[in-house]
Amino acid sequence: MKSERLTDAEIRAQGWQALVDRLGLTGALRFTIQTEHGMGDYSRDRHKALGALSVNQLLTRMRIPQSRGRRRRASF
Repeated sequence: MKSERLTDAEIRAQGWQALVDRLGLTGALRFTIQTEHGMGDYSRDRHKALGALSVNQLLTRMRIPQSRGRRRRASF
């Protein structure tokens, strides 16, 4: 069947099957993870969330305080 006549869903299904056939399930998953494109603008979102913090300020915020042997999440 010519690929021009396939729907997008059919192309994805056949492409996935080709990857699995050639690389195995684990290899196919590794391949797709490496080729997936993220969404949004990471740099803009990071700057919006963290502002102009210095490296030392970020490191201080990343440290998790210990309380009675239990870990607590650091709040940003």
